[in-house]
Amino acid sequence: MSENLRYWLWMQSALGEGAHIKNILEEFGSAKALYNANILEWKMSPALTPKQINRLSQTDINIADEMIYTCESNGWSIIDYEDQRYPERLRNIYNPPCVLYVDGIMPDIDRLAVIGIVGTRKASTYAVKVAHIMSRGVTECGALVVSGGALGVDTAAHKGALSAGGKTVAVLGCGLGASYLNENKSLRDVIKNNGALVTEYPPFTRASRTTFPMRNRLISGLSVGVLVVEAGVKSGSLITANYALEQGRDVYAVPASVLSVDFAGTNKLIDDGAIVATKPAQIVSAYAEKFDTLDISKARNMDELIQAESDKNANIEKDNSKLSFEALEENRAKRLENEKRALKLSGDAERVYQCLNDCFLHIDAIIEKTGLPGAKVTASLTQLEVMGLAESASGKRYKLS
Repeated sequence: MSENLRYWLWMQSALGEGAHIKNILEEFGSAKALYNANILEWKMSPALTPKQINRLSQTDINIADEMIYTCESNGWSIIDYEDQRYPERLRNIYNPPCVLYVDGIMPDIDRLAVIGIVGTRKASTYAVKVAHIMSRGVTECGALVVSGGALGVDTAAHKGALSAGGKTVAVLGCGLGASYLNENKSLRDVIKNNGALVTEYPPFTRASRTTFPMRNRLISGLSVGVLVVEAGVKSGSLITANYALEQGRDVYAVPASVLSVDFAGTNKLIDDGAIVATKPAQIVSAYAEKFDTLDISKARNMDELIQAESDKNANIEKDNSKLSFEALEENRAKRLENEKRALKLSGDAERVYQCLNDCFLHIDAIIEKTGLPGAKVTASLTQLEVMGLAESASGKRYKLS
């Protein structure tokens, strides 16, 4: 924690997330100097607008003390713009945040080849598996995967990094402690113990339609390259890709089915010049000479990675015919149909359903997560299988259908 943290928190509280602070810092030198300047100096500065001056004058610095106390009480850290832990890579973007709130331990971003992996929340089976395999592959080589902690591609990317024994960072579109996407809470708990949850939003700030596009610039800002896996032509993932281009980052895209018009964003990126990515080595090899933390000799080809994902302990199905482009729309339609069916669940069945995901879970883990007796869990799983919402595998393992 730097000695000027209070002033950075005051500045961010006054100007808001995503504010363009570089001109202000060039004019005044620091957040503390801005605070100590009088209102006449503010008005004479070309770096401040009348609206910003009004907000600065109305913001009490004591709000900073409240935020510091809240974070200390919850074991969260705050990294301000002057802190040595603040990534230089992020400091150099057009509109860096004044502060970052962190749950976990922020990796040494500037020493690492950070790969942002993003894509649609309503991902096809193909996209989920590609994101997982790509993430696992680049992590095995020593890269750090950053994503947004959302469903679909984001979740697969984080899990892929964790399955390789690596760390990962989730950049949130809400404040720490906010009630958001409770079905992914267990994943966020794992991430903060094996990396970090990061956000520029104050504690308990709720997610909204405006917070996610703003946070996307941080995903690309932390990264040296951004991989887009299945995205719509107007998706948030393309916003991240555009930020990446503005920030001078490399943009990679996994080819999508030309038949999937609603999710043709990745193909459009390729048409516009994005680098085609069909295996992890294509991504990490571009940074091998720059980062001594990378070991390209550990890069495996796709056949090896698919086989590793398909062994008896993996959560990926062995039937690779289901990865074909022709099956994408069918898989997506079934997933949406299942989501509608799930809305009718209640009681024990709903409780069991909520703890399932795309990875196989042993029944003992389900019993532990739900807190229900084994008999009730078994009955609920049978009900879910009959409804087509869950499927089983050998060894008493279950996952969403």
